Amino acid sequence: MFNRAVISQIEQDCFRGKALIIYGARQCGKTTLVKELIKKTPAESIYLNCDEPDIRLLLANRTSTELKLAIGKAELVVLDEAQRVENIGLVIKLLVDNYPHMQVIATGSSSFDLANQISEPLTGRNIVYQLFPVAEMELADSMSEIELRRTLESRLIYGSYPEILALEGLQSKKKQIRRIASDYLFKDVMMLDQIRKPESLEKILQALALQIGNLVSMQELGTLTGLDKNTVSKYLDIFEKAFIVFSLRSFSRNLRKEIGKQKKYYFYDLGIRNSLINNFNPIELRADKGQIWENYLMVERLKHNAYLPLDVNSYFWRTYDQQELDLVEEKDGHLYGFEFKYSSKSYKAPPAFIKAYPESTIKMISRDNYQGFVGR
Repeated sequence: MFNRAVISQIEQDCFRGKALIIYGARQCGKTTLVKELIKKTPAESIYLNCDEPDIRLLLANRTSTELKLAIGKAELVVLDEAQRVENIGLVIKLLVDNYPHMQVIATGSSSFDLANQISEPLTGRNIVYQLFPVAEMELADSMSEIELRRTLESRLIYGSYPEILALEGLQSKKKQIRRIASDYLFKDVMMLDQIRKPESLEKILQALALQIGNLVSMQELGTLTGLDKNTVSKYLDIFEKAFIVFSLRSFSRNLRKEIGKQKKYYFYDLGIRNSLINNFNPIELRADKGQIWENYLMVERLKHNAYLPLDVNSYFWRTYDQQELDLVEEKDGHLYGFEFKYSSKSYKAPPAFIKAYPESTIKMISRDNYQGFVGR
């Protein structure tokens, strides 16, 4: 069991009259997290796995009285994979409104399904959290700095899903991350009604996997997959809501040469990314190690900012004459620019950014100093 950073915040928010919603990809540890919460809560509890057909039948389209009879004396009600229940937003609303002493916690592996169902019924009645694959800042609670560095390459290649981190052998890790990708993540995506050409899914994701750090063109992805750009855009939105990838917008304010209205895409887990392109080679033998490093720092920083939590707006910055910063963070009116380098070599900040934003702070992040960037 890894110490998950979000658990203390969830504990503080329990029994305050709000439904608690935990989003995250399948296998990232949501079930383990809620079962740990059940253990730590003295109140009587009930755990309902909504992947089970009989549980869905028990909950769907019921009155508040029928729901109370089904739940019994439980004061803590956990609805795991809640998006599988028809009208789950109304189910949770009935419980929250009619039984204020009761704490409802719902998890969902697809924000597309669950957010659509709960947004209107639960307006003002819920608190939302996101659980990621295990963060390096969480590993630091039980591992020394030396151990974190020695196991870094494994995380770069096989990712940070809890089950992957717990496995010892590299072949076991490879086999399991492939199973997670095919049996869980893609299966969830395939269940969504918007998927018309499932054979195109893997092609789009493979293209994204090969374009880490590059601007993504809907037109180019459409040409590669035989889809029109509107369909490509729809699929990318679904991938984000299924917690496979996330996007970064461009930062553009003062310069005519700044690129605007384009996005970069990164994977929530590098094991999934490497599985898509079938490349688990050691990092030093890889031509894409710079892309892998950029993705790792980007997602670990995302986890860091979400878990602390920090109120930060994140972007990338690039000009048409190829000056760039991998990450720009805007916090409390100040700009912080970061350039990611796998090797610790000399770095010169982009002159155009310094001139346009003279009060900004710019820093290079490499293997030598990255732990301060992603840690607590």
